[in-house]
Amino acid sequence: MHGFKSRLKVFLIIFCALMILGTLGFMAIEGRSLVDSFYYVIVTIATVGYGDVHPVTIPGKIFTIALIVMGVGTFLGVIGNITELMLAKREFETRMEKLNMVIGVFYSELGLGLLGHFSRYDPDFDRIRPDLLVKAKWSEGDFDKVVKDSLHHQYGVDMTKVDLVLLKGLLLDKRDFLLRLLENPVLLEHQSFTDLLRAVFHLTEELAYRGSVVNLPKADTDHLASDIKRAYHLIVSEWISYMKYLKNNYPFLFSLALRTNPFDPAASVVITDLQMPVQGL
Repeated sequence: MHGFKSRLKVFLIIFCALMILGTLGFMAIEGRSLVDSFYYVIVTIATVGYGDVHPVTIPGKIFTIALIVMGVGTFLGVIGNITELMLAKREFETRMEKLNMVIGVFYSELGLGLLGHFSRYDPDFDRIRPDLLVKAKWSEGDFDKVVKDSLHHQYGVDMTKVDLVLLKGLLLDKRDFLLRLLENPVLLEHQSFTDLLRAVFHLTEELAYRGSVVNLPKADTDHLASDIKRAYHLIVSEWISYMKYLKNNYPFLFSLALRTNPFDPAASVVITDLQMPVQGL
């Protein structure tokens, strides 16, 4: 879509230049007023044809021919590129819709579970937890601020708290699911989510290649800690962006996401009188 925008920008610049030069040319050659000269340019480029007024001098007619040759093609180019851009935008939005469905499936099947595990491994998680207690009243600015703040969190991992056997079992159980997601061509439209899947799949492979993950040497657990931190960081960032998307587009899904927030110990999917959903959710 960037290519369409660049091409449209070039056509618009040429079109505006022709409008200005054409108006000034008619004023100088035909001796017409600014309004009449601008009128000449419009009806010439738009191929409407002249009615009550038209160029009367030989130079004016020659100038009009030149303007038709250059202007009509440019005008059609502007219209054509605007149409292509609108169609490309609609196609892009459709692909993004499908992609966000894929992201939602990932968090439902695996992502939320990993978030729960990884946050328990993080010794400094209490510092970032308040920022991840998403509220129904959050604005786009609130989401953007949390994304920005989350980038500065260190996402540490205390390997003494990590149950590698449990983590390995969870990831291997979803290995085929991860492979199917990675094969989805729609993911090419979303680099950050693709990076997330690659990080999670890499962690899965690291654990799968080890016959046993019990009593590993410290150098090896340190290596696994870096893999966990990479996946942890990406999953948190994408989860915040996905919550923002749900709030803006699917309030009913956002309501469920709020009630299953893995970072909120008080979250409950069951709605009580004291936990009535916000109007619209």
